[in-house]
Amino acid sequence: MKQKFAFEIDAKKGRLKISESAESDPGTFVPLHFEEYDVEALKSVLGKGQAAMMEMVRRKNFFPPNILATKLFAALSGYLEEGNEEVLVVDFDDTETLEGLEGLEIEEEDEDVDLDGLLTSDDEDLSEDDIKEIDSDDDTPKFHIDDDSEQEN
Repeated sequence: MKQKFAFEIDAKKGRLKISESAESDPGTFVPLHFEEYDVEALKSVLGKGQAAMMEMVRRKNFFPPNILATKLFAALSGYLEEGNEEVLVVDFDDTETLEGLEGLEIEEEDEDVDLDGLLTSDDEDLSEDDIKEIDSDDDTPKFHIDDDSEQEN
């Protein structure tokens, strides 16, 4: 899944808004969630490293995994140091989390699969004795008039 994270500073309020959007259709992103943080508190935590920043930024509805947290930390560090008031957008594709698979090409099988053959049953494998053994148990539910529970006896 592709995601976009937008960082926007509201200088008047001294707040940083992080908006999360996800790709619903190819090229179409839908806003999912946003969180707001105090800019000065974030700047003070940035000097302590990524772990301290993630501890402050992670919340119940916003909990980026480590690979994304590293990317967001790098982007946020530069963004806050520069003091930009423009919107910064960080793109993330969760296929980045699959190490070593970025350039991997998946080979498609040339062999066509006979779906009709897979869906037909092989009655020859079951003998008449096997079928009688399967059907030998009585599967009817047994209820008693005195039983007021909703479960079978």
